[in-house]
Amino acid sequence: MKSFVDLDRTFGTQPARLGVLLQRCDVPRGREELFTDQMPELLRSLAEDARVASIRASNAIEGVNVPEDRARSIAGGARFRNRNEREFAGYRDAVDELLRSEPEPISVPLLLHLHRRLFAHNEGRGGHFKREDNAIVSYESGSREVIFTPVSAAETPAMTAELIERYLDAQASMAAHPLVVMAALILDLLAIHPVADGNGRLARLVTTHELLRLGYGVPRFVSLEQQVFETKHAYYAALYSSQRAWHEAEHTIWPWTEYLVGAVAATYERFEQRIAGARGDAGTSKQDRVRRFVLEQAPSHFTLADVRRALPGISDQTIRLVLNELKADPPRVRADGTGRGASWTRL
Repeated sequence: MKSFVDLDRTFGTQPARLGVLLQRCDVPRGREELFTDQMPELLRSLAEDARVASIRASNAIEGVNVPEDRARSIAGGARFRNRNEREFAGYRDAVDELLRSEPEPISVPLLLHLHRRLFAHNEGRGGHFKREDNAIVSYESGSREVIFTPVSAAETPAMTAELIERYLDAQASMAAHPLVVMAALILDLLAIHPVADGNGRLARLVTTHELLRLGYGVPRFVSLEQQVFETKHAYYAALYSSQRAWHEAEHTIWPWTEYLVGAVAATYERFEQRIAGARGDAGTSKQDRVRRFVLEQAPSHFTLADVRRALPGISDQTIRLVLNELKADPPRVRADGTGRGASWTRL
């Protein structure tokens, strides 16, 4: 809420370099519909990959880890076996609902509904505001250190409602670029810390919801949560930097905004790299397609399953053949481990 008290102060000092990041989001956004019409098979493959990656990464940021094979099984509807898998299934349900439905304006009931979905498989712990004060702490120094004190439990319902009202008004009045206003919403939501558990996951669900509502469809095809997971130290550093003096409304939203907009831009770049790679592969052999993906488009650390999902229709045998060739002298990749759980590193 504090970011929306004085709109001129909050949004009037936008750094010039942020404009470049915003353009890196807006330009590919305008091409999404074209890709949807021209490459439906590839986009279906990307969408399923993004769905599983988003569920897995958002939980992993909070220390809720599920192995990839189990993650895919649970994403496909398999029964869960422990608390981690229950929380994974909750995020699955919430993400699936966001991706299937037409985004409605954000509201307090929607916020609590998403939280209820998160914990639907954990004895109904979600769906209501926190009842006790909470704190954001760190143990990096070896002892408990309070990094930020959120809004009190007593103030939370009213401040959350006011935040959403002010946010929607700021978007309607075009107080700043829609992604900048959205970043301020997420910053304030995390500062309020409205629920007892799952605030980070709830904020990432709201981010996906708002991106889709604002016409940025990239979360359907590439995981924004994966990008956050891979840069989580920068995520926390930017968040804490922007939360300083938040209670006094003397904070600056720009470190957090640059991080979040940059993450969206990086996600769009991954999306367009996949599209460009698929177009460039037309007429080439399957082995060449694998080779090109591994050397030019795959993450620096990847698995055979990553290659399989990116290149539908290519057998595991062909993928392994190319990986073994690239592992030979001079080595271009390195195998980390053996068997189904092995991963690969591009050198």
